[in-house]
Amino acid sequence: MPGKMVLFFGVSTLLWMMIAASQAFKIETFPESRSLAQIGDSVSLTCTTTGCASPTFSWRTQIDSPLNGKVRSEGTTSTLTMDPVSFENEHSYLCTATCESKKLEKGIQVEIYSFPKDPEIHLSGPLEVGEPITVKCLVPDVYPFDRLEVDLLKGDYLMKKQDFLEDMDRKSLETKSLEVTFIPVIEDIGKLLVCRAKLHIDEIDSEPKERETTKELQVYISPKNTVISVNPSTRLQEGGSVTMTCSSEGLPVPEIFWSKKQDNGNLQRLSGNATLTLIAMRMEDSGIYVCEGVNQIGKSRKEVELIVQAFPRDPEIELSGPPVNGRPVTVSCKVPNVYPFDRLEIELLKGETMMKNKEFLEEEDKKSLETKSLEMTFIPTMEDTGKVLVCQAKLHIDEMEFEPKQRQSTQPLFVNVAPRDIAVWVSPSSIVEEGRSVNMTCSSYGLPAPKILWSRQLKNGDLQPLSENTTLALISTKLEDSGIYVCEGINLAGKSRKEVELVIQGRENSKDYFSPELLVLYCASSLIIPAIGMIIYFARKANMKGSYSLVEAQKSKV
Repeated sequence: MPGKMVLFFGVSTLLWMMIAASQAFKIETFPESRSLAQIGDSVSLTCTTTGCASPTFSWRTQIDSPLNGKVRSEGTTSTLTMDPVSFENEHSYLCTATCESKKLEKGIQVEIYSFPKDPEIHLSGPLEVGEPITVKCLVPDVYPFDRLEVDLLKGDYLMKKQDFLEDMDRKSLETKSLEVTFIPVIEDIGKLLVCRAKLHIDEIDSEPKERETTKELQVYISPKNTVISVNPSTRLQEGGSVTMTCSSEGLPVPEIFWSKKQDNGNLQRLSGNATLTLIAMRMEDSGIYVCEGVNQIGKSRKEVELIVQAFPRDPEIELSGPPVNGRPVTVSCKVPNVYPFDRLEIELLKGETMMKNKEFLEEEDKKSLETKSLEMTFIPTMEDTGKVLVCQAKLHIDEMEFEPKQRQSTQPLFVNVAPRDIAVWVSPSSIVEEGRSVNMTCSSYGLPAPKILWSRQLKNGDLQPLSENTTLALISTKLEDSGIYVCEGINLAGKSRKEVELVIQGRENSKDYFSPELLVLYCASSLIIPAIGMIIYFARKANMKGSYSLVEAQKSKV
């Protein structure tokens, strides 16, 4: 039985050798001719033969550089493995197979690239409405960078596109970047910044390798228009209380902090609430209180001075409203807790001019503290700004004294001017082709400077607020952007408005558009040219018939 097995094995081996010898000696590689590998990855090149039972293999580069890889041969297969792939592996590799006297070679070109990470988006700082910001799109560790393309978009709008076509003087990983500076607007909130990088490394594939990073825009507004309201007054009695409320505009909504200014100028923090209440006031509580509105972008501050008085108090000046140029306002001068009030005299002055005085000569029917007042209505003018209202109270309580007891209060006048002379400029025109951009700029005069508010008039007549900037920018206009846009200038004294109609024309209608300016020019030329012709005609006619010339007449007399 063992003899038969040996005989069978020998016959089989001989038969296999005869079949192998009968086949042609061939060599094949995988990948067939080209391999694309990323730096840091692992790549294997495989060489196989047919038609030879025990081939021998060898590997080399076409320029006889080191292989920078490991070779493993077994039977009719040999594998060259490069792990990790580096710049030293960018060669044409040759696999040589030898079978007795026969020798075959086949090459595989190894090309490398590096595109390992998504792009990075960096901002030069927080985005503040109206303030320039630089955004950088950074693509790290790229090779070969001369095939890199980077796009930076805001929403669907392409802000910048760049191809890096510089010559590569050496093999190295490069970090490439693209920068754009723009001015954020409130409408940018929620839009996406998109940094898209494409590496065109495989000429066989139509689609390049692509990576993308997005960043949602958060636009901020620095604190502004910080306002303090004081109740009941900034002048207080000892033992009384006061509530001060502070507000500030911004995005995100500013945090409110209250402090008191010390004698050395430093601030003593009191509260982190919008409302600060002080009770049982004493003389030493007098001073300057500071409200600050703070967010990530900056801060805005407002100061108010509190004066705590012992009894009796100085007169109190109150206005019926903010003084407005040309608009009547009533000023009231109150003298609290007076006794005996029949000896009280009140004078109201504007600067050095006496506006009104009054003596209270009524009879007293009982002993009590009384509050007396004097009122005067006048019409402020711009010349009143900077002047001081003076309320002077005199109590003639000692007939033996020449000078009466006297107290006074003052209040500077700031005369407001209601918004007026509002004007709107539209660039390039109030009639534009669909897809173009339009800037509408509004200005208004007033004191204090009016706040500008842009709105759009809806079909029902209501106004839809759009922007608080002087310039309203419409990017890539659409037909539905047509309509009435309203600019309002607003301040403490009132408001003024101006409307402008914006017409967005479809692209197919833009060629038929005939501007009003061209129409005026056409009409003017049609009138001027006939007029010139008539003048020339009558002039020639006068020369033919003879005309009177003062110069010629003088010559004849000489």
